[in-house]
Amino acid sequence: MRLVTYTHSGMKPRAGALVDGDRFVLDLAGADRALYGGDNADFLSLLALIEAGDDAFDRAADIVKRAPDAALTPRAAVALLAPLQPPPQMRDCMCFETHIRQSYAAARQIRARAKGQAPMETGESPLEQRILKLFDQQPLYYKGNRFSVIGTDQDVLWPSYSNALDFELEFGCYIKRAAKDVPKDKARDFIFGYTIFNDFSARDTQSVEMAGQLGPAKSKDFDTGSAMGPCLVTADELSDPYALEMIARVDGEEWGSRQQRLHALDLRGSHRLHLALRNPASGRIPRVWNGRQRLRAGAPALPETR
Repeated sequence: MRLVTYTHSGMKPRAGALVDGDRFVLDLAGADRALYGGDNADFLSLLALIEAGDDAFDRAADIVKRAPDAALTPRAAVALLAPLQPPPQMRDCMCFETHIRQSYAAARQIRARAKGQAPMETGESPLEQRILKLFDQQPLYYKGNRFSVIGTDQDVLWPSYSNALDFELEFGCYIKRAAKDVPKDKARDFIFGYTIFNDFSARDTQSVEMAGQLGPAKSKDFDTGSAMGPCLVTADELSDPYALEMIARVDGEEWGSRQQRLHALDLRGSHRLHLALRNPASGRIPRVWNGRQRLRAGAPALPETR
């Protein structure tokens, strides 16, 4: 299933599913009412559906398969929020060593320019080397501002205090039940589904505040800084999530793909930002959303796997 949270005609956010080639959004609660009668609290939100467990998931799959016409709304007529907006908790993990090394190098360049010095590559500092060593030993993450999460049809607002806004194309997953000390071979049993996570950062602000050694603050926590969506693809749809290629385009130019660091410190003004997942087997590349004066938080739909 390709699940969404959406609004339509001023109503409160609803749980839905993209159907018929993403041309329509199915209201899960309305479809359940049409098929079974009564009101089912499991479909009042995607969070309620996730927390309701396997029986609710199976019922939702049946509803999506049958998709009664009375519960359908054209996709063009709705506004998509993030699948969970806000999520109960958000953790942003370091996953790739290259990403970390390039981030440190970029931060050193920013600090040099701030001092009026020519950027020079001096290598990792002793502190950075310790962090890289720790990265090999355990998962590293920070807890982001869950209230900064927005969806595909909303704008990312450039922070007034920053001149160097950066974006990172990331792959997000939603955990479906409580988990603690889960062994690696059992990890996927706890994943409900996946989405695209566009992580925005005020890098000039971050280079200053990280000296406090408490992690990012205003550089990450600004309003609209975490764009997710457009949909949550349930785990059963992706037999191998690592087989999908991640790509990002700005003004039609590819700036990064697969596991590359997306270095966008020179991003300024109005641009067309296209962040997507592509299935290399099918070669499908979804459409582009446009941003004017602001950065559009748009991310094309996840492709089907084949």
